[in-house]
Amino acid sequence: MFEGLLQPMHLLVIFGIALLVFGPKKLPELGKGLGDGIRGFRTAMKEEPKPEPTTTIATHRS
Repeated sequence: MFEGLLQPMHLLVIFGIALLVFGPKKLPELGKGLGDGIRGFRTAMKEEPKPEPTTTIATHRS
């Protein structure tokens, strides 16, 4: 389904449409936000999940 999506001509068309929709001033901000999001996702995937601290509740029975 997506076998030819990343060909150079397709990427140029996608970039051109994005440029028309968002304008030349907004496009770098969108690219930076996308890059930051991908970078944050990658660092979150590399981190090991921290174990949740277990708390024990002491009960007094008579």
